[in-house]
Amino acid sequence: MFRSITHIIYDLDGLLLDTESLNEQINREIARRYDRTFDLEVKMAIAGRTTLDSARIIVDLLQIPIAPDQYLVERSQLINPRYQGVSALPGTVELIKHLAAHDVIQAIATSSSRRNFELKTTRHQEWIKLMTVVTLGDDVIIKQGKPAPDIFLLTAARLNVTPENCLVFEDSLAGMKAAIAAGMSVVVIPDPIFEKKLFSAADQILTSMVEFQPQDWGLPEII
Repeated sequence: MFRSITHIIYDLDGLLLDTESLNEQINREIARRYDRTFDLEVKMAIAGRTTLDSARIIVDLLQIPIAPDQYLVERSQLINPRYQGVSALPGTVELIKHLAAHDVIQAIATSSSRRNFELKTTRHQEWIKLMTVVTLGDDVIIKQGKPAPDIFLLTAARLNVTPENCLVFEDSLAGMKAAIAAGMSVVVIPDPIFEKKLFSAADQILTSMVEFQPQDWGLPEII
């Protein structure tokens, strides 16, 4: 058994929505334009970061001869038309609906900008509407993105709940660190290519949301 919690906070990309493979594909395409290789090291470095922070890191690590803003222009041209086709990852919708049916308060805290969030969730409004709070990466109140705890602390404040009563679901190292820094419990469902030992500080590591057992956290069991 883990700490009994009352509120759930989810990351979005790679956790609720299957966007990470699309992001990787686009980043590889742009890197190839400049004879660079988008590899695992870079993928790890940007996981969980805001779009702008990711662009800065990619440009810096790969020494791409353009400004981060220009990188984002090229990225948007390629990825925006494809965002509306992303699917929910296994077990996510079922869990969200189950918890909502038992009046468990849920929220999203994502590094995505408002524009990108709207594109990604176009086909998923049925369960997005079950969220009490949605905090986005370009919220003006957030001073620092993940791995800083700002986005999770802001979400908890908007939920009027203390951090220790929150359980965060994350898929990235930066997100895990942000949740821990916020004083919250965290379940990590990392990309299979990442070594699990990197996430040893998490309370629980799963391979899929399907494995999550709510009753272990004092939440209503899925029957």
